[in-house]
Amino acid sequence: MISRRKLFKTAGLATAAAVLPDIALSNPQKKETDFRFCLNTSTISGQKPGLLKYIDIAAEAGYSGVELWVRDVKQHLESGNSAQSLQKYIAERGLLVENAIGFAPWLTGEQGFGQMKSEMEMMGSIGCKRIAAPASGVPHDKPFDLTEAGHKYKELIELGRQTGVMPILEFWGASKTLFHIGQAMMIAAFANDPDAKILADVYHMFRGNSGYDTLKMLNGNVIEVFHINDFVAFIPREEQKDGDRVYPGDGAAPMKQILTDLKNMGGIKVLSLELFNETYWKQDPLLVARAGLEKMKKLVSQIA
Repeated sequence: MISRRKLFKTAGLATAAAVLPDIALSNPQKKETDFRFCLNTSTISGQKPGLLKYIDIAAEAGYSGVELWVRDVKQHLESGNSAQSLQKYIAERGLLVENAIGFAPWLTGEQGFGQMKSEMEMMGSIGCKRIAAPASGVPHDKPFDLTEAGHKYKELIELGRQTGVMPILEFWGASKTLFHIGQAMMIAAFANDPDAKILADVYHMFRGNSGYDTLKMLNGNVIEVFHINDFVAFIPREEQKDGDRVYPGDGAAPMKQILTDLKNMGGIKVLSLELFNETYWKQDPLLVARAGLEKMKKLVSQIA
């Protein structure tokens, strides 16, 4: 079994040419960056307001977009509501469905790939353009083949072009398979596709020991959606859980560095507030959503 240290050395060599920005220009022009503020509904899911209320809260709080969970949309549609009416409801509130969070095991075989296709089509029917593609269901008892994962991701991207919903590679810091941004970069490199994307997250980059300097290696096309949150300093890294995340700026993450690097990439940058904090879940969901947006905007205003 390949050690993590050897894996990352290999990944770094294999992906450098694919992900490093063009540094050959003597006078490169500054790239324009479009920051958008989005609410991942996990942030207020503990209050259980329901799908339509999630949308209402995001709009009332002042977000431009919302990141919905596949299971919530599926439940809503299976309850007799139409995709057309849901899409209209979202549009009337001035929101974009920036991304969808799902767990289809697309890396495990035809059945999982078929599930992902079905979920892509469903999310596309309400106007969503992206969907998370984590390594759900991948066995932990054998080495994770990044080369094969890259080839499968290439197939998934092709499916995204067909459905109009593009898959974004997501890594989880506590995972035993895909836990490091370097692995995601290697998968993207093996896919060798201009539409390859990575869904990064402040907490997961910390939890999986990715660090943050890697963001300087990525150009504006690779990261469009970025989960923004923060980690606390008083819990050891390997003991931290999803529920320990706090508002961005309230923890120990180098937020100025992170946001500056995202800005320097150029392109669309959807900052999506993703939290699972039980303390916040006990509070008014609208106040939580507003507080998160205020903190995100303040942090963005502080970068040059």
